[in-house]
Amino acid sequence: MKPITFALAVLLASTRTVQGISSFIDASSYISDWIPVNYTVQGNWGPRTKAAQQEIVAAAQYWNQQGPWSVLNKTILPPTGNKHDYLSWSPYWWPDCSNVKNTTALTDQEVWTKCNYFQKDGQFNPDRALVNDTGSFAVMSDAVFYNVLAYKITGDGQYASSAAHYIDVWFLNNATYMTPNLEYSQVIRGANGSKTGTHTGVLDLHCITKIVSGILVLRAMGAAAWTPELDTGMKNWTNQYLNWLQTNPIALEEKAAKNNHGSFYFSQTASLLILMNDFHGAKNLLQEFFDGIYKAQIDAKGEQPFEAERTRAYHYRAYNAGAIITIHRIAEYLDWNSWNITTAAGTNIRDAVNFAMTVPPDDEGPSELYPNVAAVAAHFGDPDNKYASWLAQKDKTYPGEAWFFWNQPLSDSGISVALDPNGPAITTSNSSNPQNGKGGNQSHNAASAFSLSLTHSLVGLLALAFLSTTF
Repeated sequence: MKPITFALAVLLASTRTVQGISSFIDASSYISDWIPVNYTVQGNWGPRTKAAQQEIVAAAQYWNQQGPWSVLNKTILPPTGNKHDYLSWSPYWWPDCSNVKNTTALTDQEVWTKCNYFQKDGQFNPDRALVNDTGSFAVMSDAVFYNVLAYKITGDGQYASSAAHYIDVWFLNNATYMTPNLEYSQVIRGANGSKTGTHTGVLDLHCITKIVSGILVLRAMGAAAWTPELDTGMKNWTNQYLNWLQTNPIALEEKAAKNNHGSFYFSQTASLLILMNDFHGAKNLLQEFFDGIYKAQIDAKGEQPFEAERTRAYHYRAYNAGAIITIHRIAEYLDWNSWNITTAAGTNIRDAVNFAMTVPPDDEGPSELYPNVAAVAAHFGDPDNKYASWLAQKDKTYPGEAWFFWNQPLSDSGISVALDPNGPAITTSNSSNPQNGKGGNQSHNAASAFSLSLTHSLVGLLALAFLSTTF
């Protein structure tokens, strides 16, 4: 069994051990990412990525047993009473009911409204998951991400159809759509609470970069499932959401944040500008990032001071590094090599990752950093095998991880990860032409590395309660 988040480990401890819960439910599942569009569409992948390809297809199959997802799935209403409005609760805020002076037990509703709340940085209040638009969006973005990749890898148009369906349900369908703003994201509850959302809630949709890059791949491949109606609808939704991101005081406060919050604002907003074909606006925004908050984010040693001061510093170093890497990949899509841009201290993302590699991980484990190490190796090169050797020491099967596929070129350290004979089928030719119809050459229900039993389905559904974004 591959690494999983602490919260999911707690969940699994309370159920029978399930084989096959893979790395797409681990820490790397919630860091924003960006499909390298040209690399994916061209399909000139080396044979050493075969195991990673199989992992990607298995991930798509797994999520296709769980979706679709919608903001309408929540049982607690936002202040507007409109279920279409996105809602989440600030995760690090806890109740102190000493102000209530109650003589009988308080109901949950009374705790949420009458007690004062206070912050415990890095300590999740478990009842935040009672409202789980955050977790639903995170896994929906993964489902889109992996289905788009699986579409190219297998040649099966059903994966493109699945990705398009998830996007339609979350954003566009009249019955299930999300209102295009985050007015009630990370609401601080309590008598002393915020009543509306807070700027930190803008982070909740940072995984939208996965969705945008997926759409770009579907566009580039002419996928029949991505219809002109869906494309127009997504542009209309995005236009309204961009207006909120660029004018609302909550969003602008997030833009000004010096740490990962600010970084993710820029990656999210730039990706959406690209979706709207506003390439000039996207490049200007990324330039604003590099000329602004980025300048102080990495010091002369490679440390990220605004992440190091947090209670879970190892996680936050990897988290912000992931945001910066996504920004660089977005810039690459704009034909701009930004990777060597330095901070005021003369350092860049390679220095940040080099430093993070020297720091012992916290209780959540080291795996969150692995994709960042792979990304740095793939872009800057690894002539002395420094990065590949580090990965091999940490994970003896890393060439079989999904992220190994899109972080190329990267050595496999001579590690041979055998394809699972019972796993999903992948094409023998990496330059295959996917079927653009609703069907395809490969069976979408091919035998998977996972037994999608009732137990798996239960775990998948319950896991949504824990796949909340970290802040």
